[in-house]
Amino acid sequence: MDDFLEPMTMGKLTLPNRLVMAPMTRSRARGGLVTELTAEYYGQRAAAGLIITEGTQPCVLGQGYIDTPGLHTPEQAAAWRRVTEEVHRRGGRVFVQLMHSGRIGHPVLYPGGELPGAPSAIASGERLYTPDGLLDHPTPREMTMADIARAVDDFATAARYAIDAGFDGVELHGASGYLIHQFLSDNTNRRTDAYGGTVERRVRFATEVAMAVSDTIGPTRTGIRISPGITYNGMAESDTETLYTELARALTPLGLAYLHVSENGTRGVTKLLRAEWPGTLILNPHPTDSDDPATPQDGIEALRSGLADAVAYGRLWLANPDLPARIAAGGPYADADPATFYGGDHHGYTDYPTLIEAGAR
Repeated sequence: MDDFLEPMTMGKLTLPNRLVMAPMTRSRARGGLVTELTAEYYGQRAAAGLIITEGTQPCVLGQGYIDTPGLHTPEQAAAWRRVTEEVHRRGGRVFVQLMHSGRIGHPVLYPGGELPGAPSAIASGERLYTPDGLLDHPTPREMTMADIARAVDDFATAARYAIDAGFDGVELHGASGYLIHQFLSDNTNRRTDAYGGTVERRVRFATEVAMAVSDTIGPTRTGIRISPGITYNGMAESDTETLYTELARALTPLGLAYLHVSENGTRGVTKLLRAEWPGTLILNPHPTDSDDPATPQDGIEALRSGLADAVAYGRLWLANPDLPARIAAGGPYADADPATFYGGDHHGYTDYPTLIEAGAR
């Protein structure tokens, strides 16, 4: 497993290893504000080559779940600064993931009770969990050209707040059925204007967001995550290989810090992207469509074959805050408790022990 522990250069950063902490929603940010407990959670995992935070809304209408953090006010930026200072104090590097949920939202999340916006007025067919029970996602409002321009600007403004908050960079969430992905996919984007129809038009929004953010904070501080072929949140792509090849070609001239690919049994698409993408490729490896967490062996095979430059894990990091040490020792690896994934207090959040702590118990 020594390949995991080799340092690498990504943009202007030197990463001490190739183990990336993937973004994971934890729903512990009441009122959109992260807390001292959030700082402890990420600080515990500062041994990662790179931490990518949970999805963080760049505007009010970008929120898709209860108790998720924002990064569109000075107060939210100040709260996040406690997190970045703690990660940096422990020697880590951290990007914030900017996630606009688009149609995966609900009027109950917004002070004005507005409908969420999306490329087209097509409901997800999914539901939102609230303290009052499950609520159906409504049919979203089709975004106007002014709405699209405002969303692009919201991403850029949030990126500026991210740097003010001390982040090393931002990751754009272009995966898992959220707004950027909704523009990419032909089952959620039925537009006939400059943002819909052909793959060249459907990648336009993603490209414009990436350009706006990289122009604001620099391309070496900007990454993007995609999930080709995923069906989560009601997604269905009819042209996955063509679509993501075109997206990679459109993004390549920007010189972004990295492309983060979340596999879903789509290894063939990953190979196409590796051939197209000249920069750093981070892979969340799922060579089959199994829901099981990615394993260390999945990652080491991707590194050794040259398919990935770094490997992102989610649940492994959640339950093993000292993952590089466990990799070096050959395990054992703790299992994450799904009952504590979302909401709650420190249980299942900051109370997973390191190997040393576990041995002392």
